[in-house]
Amino acid sequence: MRILFAEDERSLSRAVTALLEKNNYSVDPVYDGEEALAYLEAGNYDALILDIMMPKLDGLEVLRRLRQAGNPIPVLLLTAKSEVEDKVTGLDTGANDYLTKPFSTAELMARIRAMTRSQTGGQVTSRLTLGNITLNQATFELSSPHGSFRLANKEYQMMELLLRNPRQLIPTERFVERIWGYDSDVELNVVWVYISYLRKKLTALKANIQIKATRNAGYSLEEQT
Repeated sequence: MRILFAEDERSLSRAVTALLEKNNYSVDPVYDGEEALAYLEAGNYDALILDIMMPKLDGLEVLRRLRQAGNPIPVLLLTAKSEVEDKVTGLDTGANDYLTKPFSTAELMARIRAMTRSQTGGQVTSRLTLGNITLNQATFELSSPHGSFRLANKEYQMMELLLRNPRQLIPTERFVERIWGYDSDVELNVVWVYISYLRKKLTALKANIQIKATRNAGYSLEEQT
């Protein structure tokens, strides 16, 4: 399950991201409201954890724009505000749930599970498939009739992006922005390293799909002919 986490407090963002990844969620952290909207427009997320007090656009404005655009993504609001009227405003704006800081990690995880169950009728397992390869989004498992691997988090995010956009050229910069963040100082060649890991796994699985490189442009996932 893929979650967008919008929180401008970097230490809290790192801690919650690590917690979610430990629990097999794929997480994209962002740090202001404009960045949150940009990621939501570019990506396919199963849930949004949204801090209210953020720079550029606050969480309530992000939520308003999402709902006005008809985006039904489940939203959990996080904020230091505890007054009843703030909770009412958030829920009336379209939030699915509300959690006041500081919060326990157990309660956060329980609220995420409940929120996503309510949107999927209790069924949260989904799979992406191309050729003889399947990616289980609940377990991070990449499999074929010949075996399976449980992918590391960034391998999973990269494979998911490729499978969601089959036969489309994905620029190297987009991998960096989506997986490491817009403000990351990661070198572009780290993308090639992870592509190499995935290619080895696809070979071991006797995949009938392959990751093709276009020089100085990016990568695409293609079915072998």
